[in-house]
Amino acid sequence: MSKCATASRDLDEPLAGTAAAARTWLLLEQPGPWGAKALTSSHLDPEIGRALEAAIEGTGVRIALIRRPGRHADSHAPARRRVYVGHTAPGNTWLRGHVTDRPEELLDLDFTALGAGDHGGFGTPHTGAPLALVCTNGKRDRCCALLGRPLAASLATSGEQGVWEVTHLGGHRFSPTLLVLPYGYAYGRSGQAAVKEILEGVRTGRVVTEGCRGSSAWDRPGQAAELAVRTATGEDAAGALSVVHTDGTAPRWDVTVAHTDGRHWRVTVAQGASLPPRPESCGAELAAPARMDVVAVRRITYAAGQEIPATVTSE
Repeated sequence: MSKCATASRDLDEPLAGTAAAARTWLLLEQPGPWGAKALTSSHLDPEIGRALEAAIEGTGVRIALIRRPGRHADSHAPARRRVYVGHTAPGNTWLRGHVTDRPEELLDLDFTALGAGDHGGFGTPHTGAPLALVCTNGKRDRCCALLGRPLAASLATSGEQGVWEVTHLGGHRFSPTLLVLPYGYAYGRSGQAAVKEILEGVRTGRVVTEGCRGSSAWDRPGQAAELAVRTATGEDAAGALSVVHTDGTAPRWDVTVAHTDGRHWRVTVAQGASLPPRPESCGAELAAPARMDVVAVRRITYAAGQEIPATVTSE
């Protein structure tokens, strides 16, 4: 069976525009083993898992299970669980924590409101270390276990306090994959030194673009466009940029990215195919995964409320 992460790395498959899209993340601690569909194949009551999956449908909320790095005893004993809810949209970014021994109480949440950025008073503000969520679910793809678990363990051993293993972030072939909260940027092919730099950036309100797959707040064209503006301008402040509009449909979009200082850019993004074919997951048939290619980054200026034709620019 091929190792999908090796093939993706060897073929230098681009990372930008490959993050899972979710404006709000709901994370539930669930110790013990996980199956491929962890919400219904772990020691979480599968009825609760199915109900949560149904409740978040179409709300902009994505749910995942988390556990601390290390060995995971096959214990069915009830336990108090950490719960985190984080919203990633710039201008309304927050992360809140809660402890429960009744995971079914999460079904009482207003998931539509959570997806829109309204926490409704759930939990309390998270004041600890930023969360580093490393995908380690080997039942879903072996690369996540072979590459993700050692990374999570080494980060925890090195003293990082916010490290958790997580069930699924998408993009197995980019393992080890990482999501950082509260800002919601995802990373691929991450090593310990790189993750420490990423987390130091989060602590100081900055985004590291090296190895970044994009912000989960945006769809895939928006992720690629926002990262392209960061690269072109050198802007690294976490809340500085927002995707405000997207025109077009696959395979080509014009994405408008706005800065909090009033600047705007028009970014043309084209969907291409990653060639030659490679497995998207270990053991999968060869395929040509979609990729987001930035064609142009143009600064937009306005006069008397009218847009002046844009020209290619680097700032």
